[in-house]
Amino acid sequence: MYRTHTCGELRLPDAGKTVTLAGWVQRARDLGGLTFVDLRDRFGITQLSFNMERDQALCEQARELGREFVVQATGTVRERESKNTQIPTGEIELIVTELKVLNGAKTPPFTIEEETDGGEELRMKYRYLDLRRPNVRRHFELRHRMALEVRNFLGGQGFLEVETPVLIKSTPEGARDFVVPSRMHPGEFYALPQSPQTFKQLLMVAGFDRYFQLVKCFRDEDLRADRQPEFTQIDCEMAFVEQEDVLTTFEGLAKHLFRSIHGLEFNEPFPRMTFTEAMRDYGCDKPDLRFGMKFHELNDLAQGKGFKVFDEAGLVVGINATGCAGWSRKQTDALIDFVKRPQIGATGIVFLRRTADGLKSTVDKFYAPEDLALWAERLALEEGDLACIMAGPAEKTRKQLNELRLHLGDLLGLRDPKVFKPLWVVDFPLLEQDEEAGHWHAMHHPFTAPKPEDADRLESDPGSVKANAYDLVINGTEIGGGSIRIHDRTLQERMFRVLGFSDVEAREKFGFLMDAFEFGAPPHGGCAFGFDRWVALFGHRTDIREFIAFPKNNAGRDVMIDAPSPIEGEQLHELGLALREG
Repeated sequence: MYRTHTCGELRLPDAGKTVTLAGWVQRARDLGGLTFVDLRDRFGITQLSFNMERDQALCEQARELGREFVVQATGTVRERESKNTQIPTGEIELIVTELKVLNGAKTPPFTIEEETDGGEELRMKYRYLDLRRPNVRRHFELRHRMALEVRNFLGGQGFLEVETPVLIKSTPEGARDFVVPSRMHPGEFYALPQSPQTFKQLLMVAGFDRYFQLVKCFRDEDLRADRQPEFTQIDCEMAFVEQEDVLTTFEGLAKHLFRSIHGLEFNEPFPRMTFTEAMRDYGCDKPDLRFGMKFHELNDLAQGKGFKVFDEAGLVVGINATGCAGWSRKQTDALIDFVKRPQIGATGIVFLRRTADGLKSTVDKFYAPEDLALWAERLALEEGDLACIMAGPAEKTRKQLNELRLHLGDLLGLRDPKVFKPLWVVDFPLLEQDEEAGHWHAMHHPFTAPKPEDADRLESDPGSVKANAYDLVINGTEIGGGSIRIHDRTLQERMFRVLGFSDVEAREKFGFLMDAFEFGAPPHGGCAFGFDRWVALFGHRTDIREFIAFPKNNAGRDVMIDAPSPIEGEQLHELGLALREG
């Protein structure tokens, strides 16, 4: 056999044993009469020791080893004279008596170290080398542990893991589908699932009661740090439940993961906030509660005083950056530059400081001291605090102030990735309207049930209808969400009509689901969580690509295998996508 132990296994009690190790050469150190080689595998590093006096030929062989050579070493475990307390095997070394090179290696294009000299694109091109780095490997150990804990918890709660199809029918679910042409049915296409939504609802109709799946999903959308064209979901559904049952169950899952992975106990229920409260107080539906800076509206105090910017605004709103009154002009100008970036699009910020000398504002000439005192009272400004106030169209201004709030949180070190603040956001609008076209769209998806008390207004006042939906937010990241589903054919048909589907279109796209509702569909609901996002959050990172073995870059390309790429004309012809030449 190639090895008797791994490179992370041996300890001081193993001294005197004859063992065989196999792995990659991390580095070699030639000290004249002594040569030391660090041998690495997935489990750790063990130092190999060679001595010219003991075996000159073996020592010379060790000196020929290059980085990332694959070798096998046999020898005796011995206590190290110079111990390395930084690694678990640092008290021992292997006195090598036999060395075999199993495979040579070219010099890697970057160092295989925790602190590497490789840029992102280079590391993605040679991702199989990047995955050898111990810190990258730990990301996948975390992912593995979390997957096990998810399965253990849900299995213990009576959930059954069921695989659903990957080649499905294209349905409108918000993002663009990836489509797959059918050779056997020319001109027809499968779609890759954006989620297993309709299948998990059919499993509830089938009486499976509690379903889950760690499932691959696909969305053809623009990418960012927390998005990939293919991603993994913890997909779940439950029958005979109301919203409270679902929240209790999946809050239990979250608490189990916090406890088993990070040793954190959440003894109190997660706080809950309505969508309306979240937008009013934080300007977004996924607020980061690791720090304060709640929004305070100032329309009644700031308008009608002759300051045109405020008087013509739909909303005047501010936040209190505590302890920042001493910031320099350069620092506050940098904040203004930040919000003026095209991605945010604000026109500026009005500042109000409270110092030992009193209140001082950038709009003093428009407002009397007593006016500013009322602002300071509303914003809870103490000595040493700085208020940042923005104005403009209400919805747009809230979003802009949210970006400023998060930026200030970063600047002030208030967003510690090792602190976790979970939150349920509930009572979303069921529908949102396209301002230009006037069409209504489902805020989550078209199978979300309205709140029972709002269902009568679905056609008469769709914008006022609340969804029986909920999102789990942790540290300002939407980890996942779900809803109670429509399980009645009549209500589902009404929903499709409000969304602009004709009865024929609804039948063509979703007839199978509506037919199923006529065969005894139970009340049901569920959740889907972004597993990649959750793992990244628990790994104290924001880029999910670090926790995906072979991710795509920001352009949606796999630079390692060069995909996507053209395919042969003959293959296109077989799929009915191209005509033969001539």
